[in-house]
Amino acid sequence: MYKYVKRIADFTIALVMLIVLSPLMLAACILIKSNHDGPILFKQKRPGKNGKIFTVLKFRTMSVKTHDKDGRELSDFERMSKVGNLLRKTSVDELPQLINILKGEMSFIGPRPLLTEYLELYTPEQMRRHEVAPGISGWAQVNGRNTLTWEQKFEYDVYYVDHLSLSMDVKIFFKTIMNVLKQDGINSDAANTMEKFKGSKNEEVLK
Repeated sequence: MYKYVKRIADFTIALVMLIVLSPLMLAACILIKSNHDGPILFKQKRPGKNGKIFTVLKFRTMSVKTHDKDGRELSDFERMSKVGNLLRKTSVDELPQLINILKGEMSFIGPRPLLTEYLELYTPEQMRRHEVAPGISGWAQVNGRNTLTWEQKFEYDVYYVDHLSLSMDVKIFFKTIMNVLKQDGINSDAANTMEKFKGSKNEEVLK
Protein backbone atom coordinates (compact mmCIF):
# COMPACT_ATOMS: atom_id res chain seq x y z
CA MET A 1 0.00 0.00 0.00
CA TYR A 2 2.75 2.46 0.91
CA LYS A 3 4.38 2.02 -2.51
CA TYR A 4 1.27 3.54 -4.18
CA VAL A 5 1.09 6.41 -1.69
CA LYS A 6 4.82 6.98 -2.17
CA ARG A 7 4.37 7.47 -5.92
CA ILE A 8 1.55 10.00 -5.45
CA ALA A 9 3.59 11.89 -2.85
CA ASP A 10 6.67 11.85 -5.10
CA PHE A 11 4.74 13.36 -8.02
CA THR A 12 3.02 16.03 -5.94
CA ILE A 13 6.13 17.14 -4.05
CA ALA A 14 8.29 17.13 -7.20
CA LEU A 15 5.79 19.35 -9.02
CA VAL A 16 5.66 21.84 -6.16
CA MET A 17 9.45 21.86 -5.81
CA LEU A 18 9.95 22.51 -9.52
CA ILE A 19 7.73 25.57 -9.25
CA VAL A 20 9.20 26.88 -5.99
CA LEU A 21 12.83 26.19 -6.90
CA SER A 22 12.65 27.40 -10.51
CA PRO A 23 14.50 30.68 -9.67
CA LEU A 24 17.34 28.68 -8.07
CA MET A 25 17.47 26.31 -11.03
CA LEU A 26 17.55 29.27 -13.44
CA ALA A 27 20.43 30.79 -11.48
CA ALA A 28 22.28 27.45 -11.65
CA CYS A 29 21.76 27.36 -15.43
CA ILE A 30 23.23 30.86 -15.80
CA LEU A 31 26.25 30.03 -13.62
CA ILE A 32 26.94 26.79 -15.48
CA LYS A 33 26.67 28.40 -18.91
CA SER A 34 29.00 31.24 -17.89
CA ASN A 35 31.63 28.81 -16.58
CA HIS A 36 31.32 25.79 -18.91
CA ASP A 37 31.36 24.98 -22.57
CA GLY A 38 28.75 22.50 -23.71
CA PRO A 39 25.23 21.73 -22.48
CA ILE A 40 23.87 22.80 -19.10
CA LEU A 41 22.45 19.37 -18.33
CA PHE A 42 24.39 16.17 -17.89
CA LYS A 43 22.44 13.23 -19.34
CA GLN A 44 23.31 9.59 -18.93
CA LYS A 45 21.57 6.26 -19.35
CA ARG A 46 20.97 4.51 -16.01
CA PRO A 47 19.05 1.39 -14.94
CA GLY A 48 15.89 2.04 -12.95
CA LYS A 49 13.30 -0.21 -11.36
CA ASN A 50 13.64 -3.81 -12.59
CA GLY A 51 16.71 -2.71 -14.56
CA LYS A 52 14.71 -0.64 -17.06
CA ILE A 53 16.99 1.93 -18.69
CA PHE A 54 16.15 5.64 -18.49
CA THR A 55 18.02 8.94 -18.92
CA VAL A 56 19.01 10.55 -15.63
CA LEU A 57 19.30 14.35 -15.55
CA LYS A 58 21.73 16.46 -13.53
CA PHE A 59 23.24 19.91 -13.77
CA ARG A 60 26.68 19.69 -15.37
CA THR A 61 29.47 20.05 -12.79
CA MET A 62 32.46 19.16 -14.97
CA SER A 63 34.04 20.53 -18.11
CA VAL A 64 33.21 18.64 -21.30
CA LYS A 65 36.96 18.53 -22.02
CA THR A 66 38.41 15.14 -21.11
CA HIS A 67 42.04 15.72 -22.23
CA ASP A 68 44.51 18.59 -21.96
CA LYS A 69 46.35 20.17 -24.90
CA ASP A 70 49.03 17.46 -24.71
CA GLY A 71 46.49 14.67 -24.95
CA ARG A 72 46.69 13.67 -21.27
CA GLU A 73 43.42 12.43 -19.82
CA LEU A 74 42.07 14.79 -17.18
CA SER A 75 40.88 13.44 -13.83
CA ASP A 76 37.42 14.24 -12.48
CA PHE A 77 39.11 16.53 -9.95
CA GLU A 78 40.77 18.53 -12.75
CA ARG A 79 37.54 18.73 -14.75
CA MET A 80 35.48 19.97 -11.80
CA SER A 81 34.90 23.74 -11.82
CA LYS A 82 34.39 25.94 -8.77
CA VAL A 83 30.75 26.35 -9.74
CA GLY A 84 30.40 22.61 -10.25
CA ASN A 85 32.00 21.91 -6.89
CA LEU A 86 29.54 24.29 -5.21
CA LEU A 87 26.57 22.71 -6.98
CA ARG A 88 27.68 19.25 -5.93
CA LYS A 89 28.39 20.18 -2.30
CA THR A 90 24.94 21.75 -1.94
CA SER A 91 23.30 18.96 -4.01
CA VAL A 92 21.80 21.59 -6.33
CA ASP A 93 23.19 19.51 -9.22
CA GLU A 94 20.53 16.88 -8.41
CA LEU A 95 17.52 19.20 -8.91
CA PRO A 96 16.88 18.29 -12.60
CA GLN A 97 16.06 14.80 -11.35
CA LEU A 98 12.75 16.27 -10.21
CA ILE A 99 11.78 15.78 -13.86
CA ASN A 100 12.76 12.11 -13.62
CA ILE A 101 10.50 11.82 -10.56
CA LEU A 102 7.55 13.42 -12.36
CA LYS A 103 8.00 10.89 -15.17
CA GLY A 104 7.97 8.01 -12.69
CA GLU A 105 11.55 7.00 -13.46
CA MET A 106 12.83 7.91 -10.01
CA SER A 107 11.69 8.56 -6.45
CA PHE A 108 12.95 11.03 -3.87
CA ILE A 109 14.18 8.12 -1.73
CA GLY A 110 15.74 4.92 -3.07
CA PRO A 111 19.05 3.38 -4.16
CA ARG A 112 21.03 5.72 -6.38
CA PRO A 113 20.85 4.88 -10.12
CA LEU A 114 24.29 3.70 -11.19
CA LEU A 115 25.98 2.96 -14.52
CA THR A 116 24.41 0.46 -16.90
CA GLU A 117 27.75 -1.33 -17.25
CA TYR A 118 27.47 -2.45 -13.62
CA LEU A 119 24.42 -4.62 -14.36
CA GLU A 120 26.53 -7.57 -15.49
CA LEU A 121 28.82 -7.24 -12.45
CA TYR A 122 26.22 -7.47 -9.68
CA THR A 123 25.73 -10.58 -7.61
CA PRO A 124 22.11 -11.80 -7.43
CA GLU A 125 21.82 -10.21 -3.98
CA GLN A 126 23.25 -6.87 -5.15
CA MET A 127 20.88 -6.89 -8.13
CA ARG A 128 17.96 -6.71 -5.68
CA ARG A 129 18.64 -2.96 -5.37
CA HIS A 130 16.62 -2.64 -8.59
CA GLU A 131 13.44 -4.03 -7.02
CA VAL A 132 12.41 -0.45 -6.21
CA ALA A 133 12.65 2.84 -8.09
CA PRO A 134 16.03 4.59 -7.74
CA GLY A 135 16.17 7.76 -5.68
CA ILE A 136 17.89 11.12 -5.36
CA SER A 137 18.94 10.08 -1.86
CA GLY A 138 19.01 6.70 -0.21
CA TRP A 139 20.01 4.68 2.84
CA ALA A 140 23.58 4.32 1.54
CA GLN A 141 23.90 8.06 0.88
CA VAL A 142 22.96 9.05 4.42
CA ASN A 143 25.29 6.43 5.88
CA GLY A 144 28.49 7.49 4.20
CA ARG A 145 27.84 8.05 0.50
CA ASN A 146 31.24 8.04 -1.30
CA THR A 147 33.14 7.13 1.88
CA LEU A 148 31.66 3.61 1.71
CA THR A 149 32.97 0.68 -0.31
CA TRP A 150 30.77 -0.51 -3.16
CA GLU A 151 29.90 -3.66 -1.22
CA GLN A 152 28.79 -1.61 1.78
CA LYS A 153 26.66 0.61 -0.47
CA PHE A 154 24.89 -2.37 -1.98
CA GLU A 155 24.25 -3.87 1.45
CA TYR A 156 22.56 -0.62 2.50
CA ASP A 157 20.56 -0.56 -0.76
CA VAL A 158 19.22 -4.09 -0.26
CA TYR A 159 18.47 -3.32 3.38
CA TYR A 160 16.33 -0.40 2.17
CA VAL A 161 14.48 -2.67 -0.27
CA ASP A 162 13.68 -5.08 2.56
CA HIS A 163 12.61 -2.35 4.99
CA LEU A 164 10.80 0.09 2.69
CA SER A 165 8.33 2.09 4.76
CA LEU A 166 7.16 5.61 5.50
CA SER A 167 9.25 5.76 8.67
CA MET A 168 12.37 4.67 6.75
CA ASP A 169 11.82 7.32 4.06
CA VAL A 170 11.22 10.05 6.66
CA LYS A 171 14.41 9.06 8.48
CA ILE A 172 16.42 9.20 5.23
CA PHE A 173 14.86 12.55 4.30
CA PHE A 174 15.92 14.26 7.53
CA LYS A 175 19.36 12.63 7.52
CA THR A 176 19.81 13.87 3.94
CA ILE A 177 19.05 17.44 5.00
CA MET A 178 21.55 17.19 7.85
CA ASN A 179 24.24 15.69 5.61
CA VAL A 180 23.79 18.43 3.01
CA LEU A 181 24.11 21.10 5.70
CA LYS A 182 27.20 19.41 7.14
CA GLN A 183 28.48 18.36 3.67
CA ASP A 184 29.07 14.86 4.99
CA GLY A 185 30.21 12.05 2.71
CA ILE A 186 30.32 14.14 -0.46
CA ASN A 187 33.59 12.74 -1.77
CA SER A 188 35.64 9.61 -1.33
CA ASP A 189 39.05 9.84 0.33
CA ALA A 190 40.96 8.93 -2.79
CA ALA A 191 39.40 11.18 -5.40
CA ASN A 192 36.67 13.68 -6.17
CA THR A 193 34.34 10.87 -7.23
CA MET A 194 34.12 7.15 -6.54
CA GLU A 195 36.22 4.74 -8.55
CA LYS A 196 34.16 2.56 -10.87
CA PHE A 197 32.69 -0.68 -9.56
CA LYS A 198 34.62 -3.65 -10.94
CA GLY A 199 32.66 -6.46 -9.33
CA SER A 200 32.81 -8.11 -5.92
CA LYS A 201 35.62 -10.60 -5.48
CA ASN A 202 34.76 -14.21 -4.72
CA GLU A 203 31.08 -13.56 -5.34
CA GLU A 204 28.81 -15.22 -7.90
CA VAL A 205 27.79 -12.63 -10.48
CA LEU A 206 24.73 -12.54 -12.71
CA LYS A 207 25.17 -14.25 -16.07
